[in-house]
Amino acid sequence: VQLQASGGGLVQAGGSLRLSCAASGRTVSSYVMGWFRQVPGNEREFVATINWSGSNTYYANSVKGRFTISRDNAANTLYLEMNSLKPEDTAVYYCAASVSRLAGSPTRATTYSDWGQGTLVTVSS
Repeated sequence: VQLQASGGGLVQAGGSLRLSCAASGRTVSSYVMGWFRQVPGNEREFVATINWSGSNTYYANSVKGRFTISRDNAANTLYLEMNSLKPEDTAVYYCAASVSRLAGSPTRATTYSDWGQGTLVTVSS
């Protein structure tokens, strides 16, 4: 499956952005999906995950209450609504799908087999 992330950009602290991740090549409606982020020199960090139906979500403590993950299976698209953005949210954001159903926690990057190319989010203070 090919994942295309978009929606990143430059925003002031306190602002909002909505990231999208469009899947192609196959439907992702039956797979766990997630968002991760990475700052150069650091490991990829878990942000949020969602189950196949969208009924269950889980967030990193650092974004809980500010970010919302959702999916539209009919559109084969994953979303991340980001509000009250902080400078420390600045990173490249990646979407991922557990197409190969790798074993492990959905909060770990190694659980996901397919990744998008990333979209840069920059939050200015």
